[in-house]
Amino acid sequence: MTPIVVTGTDTGVGKTVVAAALAAALGAHYWKPVQAGLDEATDSEAAAALAGLAPERVLPEAYRLRTPASPHLAAELNGVAIDVDRLEPPAVDGPLVIEGAGGLLVPLTRDVLTIDLFARWGFPVVLVARTALGGINHALLSLEALKARRIPIAGLAFVGDDNPDTIATIAAFSGVKVLGRLQRLDPLTPETLKAAFAAAFDIRPLR
Repeated sequence: MTPIVVTGTDTGVGKTVVAAALAAALGAHYWKPVQAGLDEATDSEAAAALAGLAPERVLPEAYRLRTPASPHLAAELNGVAIDVDRLEPPAVDGPLVIEGAGGLLVPLTRDVLTIDLFARWGFPVVLVARTALGGINHALLSLEALKARRIPIAGLAFVGDDNPDTIATIAAFSGVKVLGRLQRLDPLTPETLKAAFAAAFDIRPLR
């Protein structure tokens, strides 16, 4: 199965939660190539806990940077030089969900953006977008950037309160399939996430 890349319109949009839910639903491995910020739980640790993944299904990051910042800056502050050639997806038996760092135009180095890496891979992308105010602009800009680089788009995953017009408007202007919408969950547990994702998402196009 072709790996699936999960990215977001911006930081904090909910892509780790969506990536975890998707990995659990597909029985996939999970990989976050670059982690910036180690003081709190990493995205790999959060995804593993939320998806209930066995340790061997969470692949080690290529780079673990202490500073919570854009990868290019975190690497410089930590005395690390990111080699983009090291960011080739590992070979696994079965599906692989890859979570990007931040949004599409986040720099990995002074010369390479995250979206450049996605274009190099050529894997289908699931874009996680907000339903809140500003979501239309951010989602359509991100989709335009993906299309400009001829990166295949597998679908849209929305996070937030129900806002049918926002979702319909983004779908109409972009022509991209909506996979579903995840309500903010309280509490957010493996059980509540699994149930909410199964009820709200159609991932058949990703299989």
